[in-house]
Amino acid sequence: MNKKSAFGETASKAFTVGDIVQWTTWDSAADKWKPNYGVLLSIQNEIRSNRLVSISRVMPLQDHASELEFFTMSLRMVSHSDEIEIDI
Repeated sequence: MNKKSAFGETASKAFTVGDIVQWTTWDSAADKWKPNYGVLLSIQNEIRSNRLVSISRVMPLQDHASELEFFTMSLRMVSHSDEIEIDI
């Protein structure tokens, strides 16, 4: 039996936990797409609507909201976690 990969799993391999990612939301007042940014917390394959899909959990940077869930293919990479230098 061949094991099928989860929908979006191939795209999820480009991400690692700690990456800065972007997604957009529609701003009806401005009548345009608004970019949002966050830190990738986890990537998991979950069953949604009877299909195994790749789901990412993200902590938004702009709002003080709790973590959000996204279909991994809807996210865009902004910066890899290994590209960020932190001086302590």
